[in-house]
Amino acid sequence: MIIRNLHLGCETFGELLEGAPGLSHTLLAQRLKQLERLGIVEVTPKALGRGHRYLLTESGDDLFTVCVTLGEWGARWLEVAPEHLDPFVALWSMCNALRPERLPDRRVVIRLDFTGYRRHERYWLLVEHADTEICKEYPGLDEDLFVTADAEAFVKWHLGQLSWAQAIRDSRIQLDGPSWLVKAFPTWNGRSMFAHIKPDRRIGKTPAAIT
Repeated sequence: MIIRNLHLGCETFGELLEGAPGLSHTLLAQRLKQLERLGIVEVTPKALGRGHRYLLTESGDDLFTVCVTLGEWGARWLEVAPEHLDPFVALWSMCNALRPERLPDRRVVIRLDFTGYRRHERYWLLVEHADTEICKEYPGLDEDLFVTADAEAFVKWHLGQLSWAQAIRDSRIQLDGPSWLVKAFPTWNGRSMFAHIKPDRRIGKTPAAIT
């Protein structure tokens, strides 16, 4: 996750931590120190303010290609395990790969309610000037679109394992808002880099998947 997040452009400790749910502050600090010792990550002071910037070295870029290969293998051969159905991870990944040319030219606030994953979770997505921000608390702005989604369906849509049409037809994803926004929302999606890989049909007929 750390290598992926660095490749996606996360440079601060906070950005890396936000994109790695389940990874503690202490463990992330330890991993970054280890990656720095191995010459995979370069750490430099911020130009302004306190803190550091974390960047992949040439070795780190090469390691990312290894991660991609492992991801492709997993997308083809492994089932999505229940612990990997965190909708925040899918939402975070989606926001780091949105198609800016398809985003509206005005501010849009989207409320997302996820069900079926541990507990009910609610987030707000702010879209403005081709930039996005995920809020865990109500941002105090008028909401333009309401999305209610089964967490598994949302994650599998992002991964390319479930079509938007099928999720809507089965009422696993529901949208309420202006028709133009309802139609536009799924077209913004920066799908997973592995969304083009079709799972092998033998998945589920083999022993428990490796997580």
